[in-house]
Amino acid sequence: MIKVNILNLKRFLETVNQCHGRIMVLSSGGQKMNITREYAVQKEMEKQYLENGRCLPLSLIIEESKDYMAVISYYAGDC
Repeated sequence: MIKVNILNLKRFLETVNQCHGRIMVLSSGGQKMNITREYAVQKEMEKQYLENGRCLPLSLIIEESKDYMAVISYYAGDC
């Protein structure tokens, strides 16, 4: 699990949607929700992102190592 603060949601979701495995968001209640190509869920994330002043803190569980590297590379370049 990694914790990130997303500052550019559009580019983050583009990266997530290119992943082969599931990218899961861990909610504060402990529930896991897949966000990979789940556009309704991503729309809700966008609402939270805007409500939080264009910042979205997330706890992510990434199943595949290639996807992990893609998300980390995006995140390192975005900060």
